[in-house]
Amino acid sequence: MFDPVEIPTSDLVDVLAAVCDIESVSGDEEALADAVEALLRGQPHLEVTRDGDAVVARTLLGRDRRVVLAGHLDTVPLTDPPNLPTRLEGTGDDRVLWGRGTVDMKAGIAVMLALAVELGRPGSEPVVDLTYVFYDHEEVEASKSGLGRLARNHPELLAGDFAVLGEPTAADIEGGCQGTIRVDVRTRGVAAHSARSWRGENAIHAAAPILARLAAYEAAEVGVDGLVYREGMNAVGIRGGIAGNVVPDACTVTVNYRFAPSRTLAEAEAHLRELFDGYEVTVTDSSPAARPGLDDPLAAEFAAAVLALTGGVPKPKFGWTDVARFAELGIPAVNFAPGDPSLAHADDERVPVRELAMCRDALRTWLRGQ
Repeated sequence: MFDPVEIPTSDLVDVLAAVCDIESVSGDEEALADAVEALLRGQPHLEVTRDGDAVVARTLLGRDRRVVLAGHLDTVPLTDPPNLPTRLEGTGDDRVLWGRGTVDMKAGIAVMLALAVELGRPGSEPVVDLTYVFYDHEEVEASKSGLGRLARNHPELLAGDFAVLGEPTAADIEGGCQGTIRVDVRTRGVAAHSARSWRGENAIHAAAPILARLAAYEAAEVGVDGLVYREGMNAVGIRGGIAGNVVPDACTVTVNYRFAPSRTLAEAEAHLRELFDGYEVTVTDSSPAARPGLDDPLAAEFAAAVLALTGGVPKPKFGWTDVARFAELGIPAVNFAPGDPSLAHADDERVPVRELAMCRDALRTWLRGQ
């Protein structure tokens, strides 16, 4: 049994570099979870619970409102050669930290850890009770999600009036999220030797109309609660063929539909079945969308306080995030953290130091009611 790596708390950039340099590719989050748990257990104002490689820390101040700050510990795999350890470039406010996880989403984790320490100091207490949730297995299939496991095993630990998810937003507020659904659209044929192809029916050729429908599809732009979400309908895979001399008797086109939070999962599935009417359609994975929730009083208060400091405006979240899980629990949630979301999973992940400080300062100001 090894002692966990110690995460420094004196400097926000050092916190981020430390959590990034502890590799935590999905399925290998234990070392980082150990380090996070050790840091949080060292804070006497926090009640800490461990579930697998998820760590939850809560204040018990008796406030009448509770805010959840949540983020996932895992990353996508490293590059070859690896994009770790992190490196810091530049000077002053123009410094940039490079490396896997700096954007998705350990910048948000670093801000949460810094606040968990700072807001426990005398004179720095928040005006709300806080729950910090650090969870595993976000970058893989939904069935493995650490947040989903917490919701099943310990729903009381996730209870709150409002949640902020540390997904990268470049220090803007991004409301809600798109839903996502993947389906397999299949064609059937008759196998034959390719030298006598007239005896068979080519299932890959039969998939041409499916691709034509996708190519002609015009993605909708849908307004929801004042934010405009752009949908997407794309083939993301195609499989078929037995051998180089056989007419294929089956072909599968995998389609991913990203839909606005104006639709339910059932409505999204119905739309796909209508689009591919006449074909065999099987749902392989799905996650619901989440409405922005910015009309909730606590969310509106958060947005007003944060945007007064950052100067931004609320934006829609393109892509699926765990705000949808909080929405299913009846908790309004937004995405807010450092890092350009277009750099998530990129080989050249990097985050400006000024965004780290901006997000920490904005959250601190709001949580302390200043």
